[in-house]
Amino acid sequence: MVVGHDCRNNSRKFAEISAAIFSANGIKVYLFDDLRPTPEVSFAIRHLGCQSGINITASHNPREYNGYKAYWDDGAQVLAPHDTGIIEEVNKVKIGDIKFNGNQELIQIIGEDVDKVYLEKVHGISIDPAVIKRQKDLCIVYTPLHGAGRTLIPRSLKEWGFENVHCVEEQMVKDGNFPTVVSPNPENAEALTLAIKLAKQLDADIVMASDPDADRVGMACKNDKGDWVLINGNQTCLIFLYYIIRNRIAMGKMKPNDFIVKTIVTTELIKAVADKNNIEMRDCYTGFKWIAREIRLSEGKQQYIGGGEESYGFLAEDFVRDKDAVSACSLLAEICAWAKDQGKTLYDILMEIYVEYGFSKETTVNVVKPGKTGAEEIQKMMSDFRANPPKEIGGSPVALTKDYKVLKATDGQGNVTDLVMPETSNVLQYFTEDGTKISVRPSGTEPKIKFYIEVKGQMKCAGCYEKACAEAEQKVEAVRKSLGI
Repeated sequence: MVVGHDCRNNSRKFAEISAAIFSANGIKVYLFDDLRPTPEVSFAIRHLGCQSGINITASHNPREYNGYKAYWDDGAQVLAPHDTGIIEEVNKVKIGDIKFNGNQELIQIIGEDVDKVYLEKVHGISIDPAVIKRQKDLCIVYTPLHGAGRTLIPRSLKEWGFENVHCVEEQMVKDGNFPTVVSPNPENAEALTLAIKLAKQLDADIVMASDPDADRVGMACKNDKGDWVLINGNQTCLIFLYYIIRNRIAMGKMKPNDFIVKTIVTTELIKAVADKNNIEMRDCYTGFKWIAREIRLSEGKQQYIGGGEESYGFLAEDFVRDKDAVSACSLLAEICAWAKDQGKTLYDILMEIYVEYGFSKETTVNVVKPGKTGAEEIQKMMSDFRANPPKEIGGSPVALTKDYKVLKATDGQGNVTDLVMPETSNVLQYFTEDGTKISVRPSGTEPKIKFYIEVKGQMKCAGCYEKACAEAEQKVEAVRKSLGI
C-alpha cells in the first residue's frame, strides 16, 4: 500500500493511523513523509508495484471535510467490481477484529526518492522545450491554496526552465483551516483573489492555482482589454488538448494510434478539434477513474496523449492515473510561453480556437433538493424526463436523446441505437438541431440534480467574443425556461 495525505486538519494523523492498521495486518506500507499531491500517490502505486493505495484528502471541498481516495493497483480510483467488493469486506469487519498497533518493520517512509523520479517523468511530457528556453522569463503567479501543490509545483516549473515564478506567500503556508479563502476551490473566483492581486502588481502573464490535494488546476489570464479573467474548466481542457494536438503534429510527434479522452459532460468543441485533425477522441463517464480505464484498456495498443473534464481536471500523461495539477501547471506554462513567443496571450489562443472551430458557452445549473423528500423529488424529475422526453429545447427540436441508464440513443425519427459504455449510469443527454447539448444527472455526493448546458455560436473574429457571449446567454436562458430550471 501507498499512503499519502494533504494539508487538512488531522490528515497526517489519519494517514499514520491508516499505515498502522495496514501494517498490523501484515501489509507493507509506503508512507509519505509529509503532504503530497494526489497524482504523486497514484504514480507511486505503480512505481513501487503496490496492490493499492489511499490518499487522506477531501480534495477541493470546504475546510470542514476530510475523507480519502482509494486506489487499485493501476493507480486509478477503484471501479466495479472492486468498489462493491471493498464495501462487502468492510461490512464483514467487527470492531474487535481491527488491529491498531502497527508493525514498524512494515512501514517504509518515502519522499524525495519518489519525488525525483515523478518530476523527471513529468518533465518528459514537455512538447517544445525550445520555446521555454526562449521564454524562460515568462512571469508566472502560482498559489497552492495552502495545500500539497506547494511541495512540487514550483519545483516542477523550475525544472521545466521557468525562472520567473512568484508564489502567493500567504497561501504557501500549510494550513487545513484555509484562512485566506472562503473555500479552497480554484473553480471559485474568490479563491484566486490574492493571486490576481499579485499578478497585477507584477504585470504577470498567467495565474494558476491548485486545490488542496493538487489534482485540479484553475487559471486566469489577461483579456484583450488587459483585464484579468478566469478560464473555466471546459476552456482549460480545450486549450490543453488543442495545444497537445497542434504541437505534436507540428513537432512530428503525433502517431496514428494516439488518442484523447473527455467526459460526456465536457465541451463538444474538443471533438471538433480532434475530428479536424484526424485524432481519435473517446467519451467516458464523469470522473478520472473512467479516463484511467481507457488508458488501461489501450496499454500496448494505443497511446493516450491527454484527457480531461469540465471540473478543472486534466491529465497529460499515462504514468499517473488521476488528474494531475503538477503536470498541468507545467504544461500550461509551456502553452503560455508558446503563445508569448508568437506575441500572443493565452486569451488570444482561446479566441483563435473559437474562430476556427466555433464558439460554445457552457453553464452548469445545480438544483438543490435537500433531505429525503428532496431525494424523492430528484428521482421523480429523472423519471418524468424519461416518461415525457422534451421534443424541443430552447426553441430548437431535439435531434438526439441519449439515456445512459438503458444505454440507448434515440434520434428525432425514433430510430434507436445502442450506446457502448462499460456500465449503466443515471444520466440523460439531449442534443438539439442548433447544436445545444444538455446533460442531466443527479449528483453522487450531494443532494442536487445537475444540468450541464452547452450552447453553440459562431465567432468570425476575436473581437466578436462579447457579442457571441451575449447571444449564447440568451440561448442558455431559453434552455433554462424550457427545462423549468
